[in-house]
Amino acid sequence: MSAARVPAPRPDARSFGLLSLTVAATLALHATHLPLWLSPPLALLLALRWLGYRRGRRFPALLRYALVLTLPLGVIATYGTLFGRLPGAALAVGLLVLKLTETETRRDVHIAVAFAAFTLMSALLFGQSLLQTLLVCAALAPALATLLALQPSVGATRAILKTAALRLAAALPVTLLAFVLVPRLASPLWGAPGMQQARTGISASMSPGAIGQLLVDDSPAFRVGFDGPIPPRAQRYFRAVVLWHFDGRTWTSGSAARHLPLEPLQALGPTQRYTISMEATRQTLLPALDMPLQAPAATRFTAARTLLADKPVDHGLRYTVSSATAYRLQPRLGAHERALGLQLPGDDDPRARALALRWRTRYGDNPVAIIDAALHRFHDDGYRYTLTPPPLGRQQVDDFLFDTRAGFCEHYASAFVFLMRAAGIPARVVAGYQGGYANRAADYLLVRQADAHAWAEVWLRGRGWVRVDPTAAVRPDRISLGAIAAAQGAGARWYQAAWLVGLRDRIDVLNRLWDQSVVGFNALRQRGLLTRFGVDPQRWQSVALALGGALAVALAFGLALALREPAGGRDALGRAFDRLQRRLTRRDHPRQPGEAPAHYLSRVAADLPAEQAAALRALSTQFVRLRYASTQPAPRLAVRDWIRRAQELKP
Repeated sequence: MSAARVPAPRPDARSFGLLSLTVAATLALHATHLPLWLSPPLALLLALRWLGYRRGRRFPALLRYALVLTLPLGVIATYGTLFGRLPGAALAVGLLVLKLTETETRRDVHIAVAFAAFTLMSALLFGQSLLQTLLVCAALAPALATLLALQPSVGATRAILKTAALRLAAALPVTLLAFVLVPRLASPLWGAPGMQQARTGISASMSPGAIGQLLVDDSPAFRVGFDGPIPPRAQRYFRAVVLWHFDGRTWTSGSAARHLPLEPLQALGPTQRYTISMEATRQTLLPALDMPLQAPAATRFTAARTLLADKPVDHGLRYTVSSATAYRLQPRLGAHERALGLQLPGDDDPRARALALRWRTRYGDNPVAIIDAALHRFHDDGYRYTLTPPPLGRQQVDDFLFDTRAGFCEHYASAFVFLMRAAGIPARVVAGYQGGYANRAADYLLVRQADAHAWAEVWLRGRGWVRVDPTAAVRPDRISLGAIAAAQGAGARWYQAAWLVGLRDRIDVLNRLWDQSVVGFNALRQRGLLTRFGVDPQRWQSVALALGGALAVALAFGLALALREPAGGRDALGRAFDRLQRRLTRRDHPRQPGEAPAHYLSRVAADLPAEQAAALRALSTQFVRLRYASTQPAPRLAVRDWIRRAQELKP
């Protein structure tokens, strides 16, 4: 005789529905960084698979194999590799959705939930804000509910979701212990860089003509706490990089500028002392209010007095700087610096060169007049500020100045510096941030990536390098209101509404607290915290002992809570029965030791009038049915009905 094979039990529609909800939540959390060709098809495939499972249909095997082969090919075609955060996330999310096409047993559901939890956690590699973390935690609830739904005698779906939420809450103490005691990593988990997109922000180079659309990134770049009052908007220029070299398409710092001496600085007024809390950028560029006086620890000055960190900023960074908002920078210009400040590429952009030459001929050796002529041209000759500029050709500056006449700050700074150099005035491009949002709730300045800005510096005899912002000549509200308001015009006034400003203040205070206490909890801060309690983070034995002891205490406390009887020692039905028993006892009908509830109520009913006796016997019958007749928990409505009827009985 041979043993018969018993088919594996198939999960019911509710379990598969909760699993589909888990996968949908995972897909939604990753949708912002998945390629456009992937997210909609995956969402459609997930919906079709859910409907097909409810109708008892199996997914075609050949189609599943074709999709499994097509997915990695599409990822490679998009990213050029399967490794890194972006391609890895796209591959993982795609495989997770495809896993549902072969899910037919409970074992498949367990595997899919485990894979979904891993893919869900990987969303934190793209952002660790408070909102992102809360969304990831919320998406864990349907994953736990899926596992609960596979268990026998689990009750209604609402009860399952409630139990899943309670178990998530019960995991918080252990999570907190692990967060504090588990050694922090000194570097990120990922090593491959993500794809670079054209978004607001700073970088070590600038190519205005290569960007057809600038996506506004409203995420925080850094926050600034001033020792005194927050300076007015016109003084909020945070310089990050100075660009000397132009090859006709791209502005860079240039190799020749690396060997220049530090430019001398003379403060002409009071200084500002402030602390910057910077988000991770994975760059070494550090913004500082124009013009920094000293370089903080673990940083250094470039020749043009911009700050560089000793290593890329992979985690949040805090540094304190003093700056002079009124200053004289390098009043004497050497021959080498002058040559760098007048460098132009070949014979490109002849119309711009001719315009600068006409100004030079008209105004002679009067650089201020030439600067004013350029600014008046931007203001009066139909130029406009936009984040969706028309594309530029090979002659970028000519195309912008004479044809398109539309662009954002990089276009205007690039064209202005080109014109100044062509007119014989040393000039350079400066990139950084301008503006920022003064948070009234906590008295600090929030600077977002959308506040990234580019402006110019020209060298004037006796005054040194002087800041000139040509974008302000086109759209002064770019300086007074910010990039979003300047790009959207009057349509952005809602962004400055009083109620919205107050809401943004409070939300950003929470985000700042989260960044400082959670995201910014690095190895150094962990070492300082644990040392106070006698734990040496350098010795794994000490950390293991502390972690083991803390977990033992947490588990013992949880076990005590689990074994503790609820208030009154009974559930709702039991507590209601106890109240009824006490009322009967006060009427000289005590319950005998060891007497069963049904026998007790029947005995009491024999001594009551006929109407009350019938009501008490009905209560006895219903109580036995609710308490003992089913392995499932008693329905809430039936329990409430019994409690109401018991309260109405007045023996």
